[in-house]
Amino acid sequence: MKAMLLAAGRGERMRPLTDALPKPLVQVGGRALIEWHLQALARAGIREVVINLSWLAEKLRAALGDGRDFGVSISWSEEGPVPLETGGGIFRALPQLGPGPFLVVNADIWTDIDFARLRLEPAAHAHLVLIPNPAHHPRGDFGLEGDRVVIRESERLTYSGVGVYRSEFFAGCTAGRFPLLPLLNRAIAAGRVHGEVHSGQWCDVGTAERLAGLSARLGGLK
Repeated sequence: MKAMLLAAGRGERMRPLTDALPKPLVQVGGRALIEWHLQALARAGIREVVINLSWLAEKLRAALGDGRDFGVSISWSEEGPVPLETGGGIFRALPQLGPGPFLVVNADIWTDIDFARLRLEPAAHAHLVLIPNPAHHPRGDFGLEGDRVVIRESERLTYSGVGVYRSEFFAGCTAGRFPLLPLLNRAIAAGRVHGEVHSGQWCDVGTAERLAGLSARLGGLK
């Protein structure tokens, strides 16, 4: 299975830090956020990784190279000066991801999710890793009934930013800038989205405060 790391975003909520540094290169626990993912992918046996680029693209290229220092092979999906959002970014990279199921990971999270054990059921177009709702997202995103992701207004969980997809999920899409959520809602309504709950470590490094909290936690884990 190949993997895609989503790294094209501007990181507006972390300015001014991200004015000169791509958000995935922010340091936590002695290494860049995106390096944690690359090393975890290599441990999981996933060697081919696609990374999308927009804001400060050349700094990401310079920092990561071809991936060999992390045990993977990196190919790049250029989006230009305006990022294509999650849906458009993944759709643009589909030719590089190939015909089989592929893993997608938000590069601006930190987690101990074991990528090696994630699978996509034959009838599903997506498999989402959900987490208990963090304090900054108390309402959650989706419900889970057995292994099926459902749309409901109560007893919801939060999408972790980690999922396995197949190209059929993007049927009917055209190139351009578009979000992922409408496609998820479409596939959930069709019964094509499965999921699981991860109760381990996870942090969305979306603000300077959460970055500081994660850095303190990782320092305490050493």
